[in-house]
Amino acid sequence: MVSVLQNVAIDCANAYELARFWSEVTGRPLHPDDKPGDPECEVLLADGPVLYFNQVSEPKTTKNRIHVCLRPDTSRDEEVERLLGLGATFVADHREPDGTGWAILADPEGNEFCVLRSKSERG
Repeated sequence: MVSVLQNVAIDCANAYELARFWSEVTGRPLHPDDKPGDPECEVLLADGPVLYFNQVSEPKTTKNRIHVCLRPDTSRDEEVERLLGLGATFVADHREPDGTGWAILADPEGNEFCVLRSKSERG
């Protein structure tokens, strides 16, 4: 017997707005029933689990213990710039001169995530 990963749950102050941000990040749609003011929203990923946003009253206070890592279709640096334009903030730079490494960004509510090298940059 095994368990199947259903979703990745993200607590937040505004479920709809944060889900909209992540919908733009991933290029995937919100659940068709989701609307502004909903306390729970989902981003429907192409394969696998959904990103589930759950509105909570308490604010984020420390570093995430689990986070999302993104592998872009474009270069890592181009994707970092695109995400900053969507409202992400830059947290830390772990990119190395030889092209390895990653960048740590945060979504509009401060949840950290990593941007890795693209598949073509790794090849």
